[in-house]
Amino acid sequence: MTATPGPRPLVHVVGARPNFVKAAPVIRALAEAGVAQRVVHTGQHYDEALSGVFFAELELPAPDLNLGVGSGSHARQTAALLVALEEPFEALRPALVIDYGDVNSTLAAALVAAKLHLPQAHVEAGLRSFDMEMPEEVNRRVADALADLCFATSADAVANLRREGVPAERIHLVGNSMIDSLERARPRLDPDGARKAAGLPPGPFGVVTLHRPGNVDEPLRTRALVDGLAAAAAMVPLVFPVHPRGRVALEAAGLGDVPGLHVVEPLGYLAFLSLLAGSAVVVTDSGGVQEETTILGVPCLTVRPNTERPVTITHGTNRLIGPDGLAAAVAGVLAAGPPAPGRPPLRPPLWDGRAGERIAAVLVGWLRDREAGIAP
Repeated sequence: MTATPGPRPLVHVVGARPNFVKAAPVIRALAEAGVAQRVVHTGQHYDEALSGVFFAELELPAPDLNLGVGSGSHARQTAALLVALEEPFEALRPALVIDYGDVNSTLAAALVAAKLHLPQAHVEAGLRSFDMEMPEEVNRRVADALADLCFATSADAVANLRREGVPAERIHLVGNSMIDSLERARPRLDPDGARKAAGLPPGPFGVVTLHRPGNVDEPLRTRALVDGLAAAAAMVPLVFPVHPRGRVALEAAGLGDVPGLHVVEPLGYLAFLSLLAGSAVVVTDSGGVQEETTILGVPCLTVRPNTERPVTITHGTNRLIGPDGLAAAVAGVLAAGPPAPGRPPLRPPLWDGRAGERIAAVLVGWLRDREAGIAP
């Protein structure tokens, strides 16, 4: 990639589906403000269902550069990302590197920017599970430590950053840009059409997403999860868009032999959100799904011992469960029935669909101060 004449751009680094969803509102708001920007897609998620269709459905232009790094172990993938990002960063000399979330692309962008002495911002800063066995926890802690600007989604994230010694002037509580994308997409959602496309019968159904190493890399736990899903599927039909990350392990544990469990390929953004919006219960280990179900008002059962998004428990519909409690938890949700009609879900502060605008406003001010020699 070669630099183009004009002001040095802001460079967004995205690599996985949640990054695209979080970045879209920021890119859109910066474009409206007339800020020069480029999008670098690392290719961490590289097939059409996990990548290309998301850009179209989020109404984003194609990335300016796709590095096509692909999958691999954490070490191999991160090493490939470090090498791949260095050249475009050196060519563009970004005014600011913006990374998102907690995937390996986030970590690599933060490290390369730091080594090249480039300012950087981290969107979704301050989230903590306090579980260092999670690769994502390592990634987000490093990104936050190196960021010049930390954009936090919630008050607990701000508290985590302050406790770790991040100066207050670097921290900005802006809300959750993932919710911006959800609210923009809401008029286009079609829960009934998504249910039919997934092969589900009329009536209540549940949605499953599981991909984290703690759930799909340990055979005994994976088997317990599949057993729990089998018991739950005997109560309510379930649809499971299987992430490539865990497919082999889940199938080895018998996932394909569960009556009432509809295993489908990964879905596009609108199809998946439509399923969530129409579901009676969601079983997941995904951080983003915890957030989306909170806003959609759908009961969410997170199969993890912890969450870096506690606001989805205190202000949302989320609760933590273990594999052995999965079936009982689903039964409890079904027995409680749907929320009262017309009763809006409790919404975390600033999760109002305008986080991208707030982030862009901070960035425009930061650029102005840099040009005036005020900002470092």
